[in-house]
Amino acid sequence: MPVPSIRVRVLAEAPLREGDYVLYWMIAYRRSTHSFALDRALELCRETGKPLLVLEPLRVGYRWASDRLHAFVIDGMRDQAADFARAGVTYFPYLEPREGEGKGLLEALAARAVAVVTDDFPAFFLPRMLDAAGEALEARGVRLEAIDGNGLYPMHATDRVFGRAVDFRRHLHKTLLPHLKHVPSTRPLEGYDLGAARVPDEVARRWPAAKLDAVQVADFPIDHSVGVAPERGGSTAARACLKRFLDHRLDRYAKERNHPDDAAASGLSPFLHFGHVSIHEVFDALVSREGWDASKVQTKNVARREGFWGGSEAFESFVDEAITWREIGFNFCSHRADYDAYDSLPDWAKKTLAEHAIDPRPKLYSLAELEEARTYDDIWNAAQRELVHTGRMHNYLRMLWGKKILEWSPSPEEALARMIELNNKYALDGRNPNSYSGIFWVLGRYDRPWGPERPIYGAIRYMTSDSTRKKLHLKQYLARWSGRNGELFG
Repeated sequence: MPVPSIRVRVLAEAPLREGDYVLYWMIAYRRSTHSFALDRALELCRETGKPLLVLEPLRVGYRWASDRLHAFVIDGMRDQAADFARAGVTYFPYLEPREGEGKGLLEALAARAVAVVTDDFPAFFLPRMLDAAGEALEARGVRLEAIDGNGLYPMHATDRVFGRAVDFRRHLHKTLLPHLKHVPSTRPLEGYDLGAARVPDEVARRWPAAKLDAVQVADFPIDHSVGVAPERGGSTAARACLKRFLDHRLDRYAKERNHPDDAAASGLSPFLHFGHVSIHEVFDALVSREGWDASKVQTKNVARREGFWGGSEAFESFVDEAITWREIGFNFCSHRADYDAYDSLPDWAKKTLAEHAIDPRPKLYSLAELEEARTYDDIWNAAQRELVHTGRMHNYLRMLWGKKILEWSPSPEEALARMIELNNKYALDGRNPNSYSGIFWVLGRYDRPWGPERPIYGAIRYMTSDSTRKKLHLKQYLARWSGRNGELFG
């Protein structure tokens, strides 16, 4: 099935050239299956009879570059190397040794390419990088296409930016089903017979491919204070995580996902962020387990959190999180370049926060004190320690975590900056549209005014550790993440 045109964005207009290969510049969907971008590259290979060359680079100069993020990506590279080798496709993993040394690699490979295909990701530094690449390749007469494989709903299927989840949910319920018929290939490399592409000798000498078996993150000029996460990255680990969720957690998801002790969350967000698994693969596995098809949809329940899909309670609950709440972030980021700016908050939220900006705070903590979990709040400290040590934070506690940062910061603008810094530095799923949705929700995005007005919060939704303690099962969680001088018990 051809890649839908709504998912193809041409960044450099040029005809296909007489080249040696089709170049797939893999920068966000770091996998070898369920990828519209890979499918599009292979379409061009079949059209021109040229082999595929896959370039997967990892630079060192991006903000928050660390052992944790590098190791997770490199784990995935090892999986990709094995998958492409089995198919006979040339895979070129490039790990930049020092900042700036990778400059020129894309253009050098593109010089011999029929065309370049890449991933269309709307957050972090990638949009700026894609714009720059588009200008550079168009000047050289090389076609560059960016392919949207982020969600079940194409980012550019609407020009509307949704300010409330209920409005986005209603839109999805009315428009999503036709897009579910267009899915990426589950085995795109099966039957590949175009041979191995040759990396030009001058490229291989100047930018040697990484020897992935011998790579040590300690050798890179990145932040070594953020340690490697206990969890391995890559598609193999992602599929194992998906299987655990479907086999052992999904049935409990609707009722228990908010309870830290009950471990019912999917755990998929880091793998989705780094592209080690596709939401299409997740949805396909979920549908297969549920025995669901589109005939079960209940159109009378449009815009409702439950009941539209005609599935089990667990199915309905997970799909709303995985589609509505995940993809509303892609909607925002793909249409608003200021998605990470304080001024992007809704007007009512900025107004009420400004009116209460000078309210006395119960305590003011420095960024360092927050980073080191040195507050008076044991639940908050536990959540922060989980984040620092594992790269994860329980989803419900992340909301409380943000609300308390608002209370403990000298201004709402500073609170936002601290949330972004801590989350993006430590979280495996940080720097993602969905992650920004969660951070900005703390300050009113996708929410509504709440009464009565309170100090500091104004009409922003209020949360407390005391109410959280009453609502959630936390005993085991607190026992695990309680610490003295930053060291963990248990």
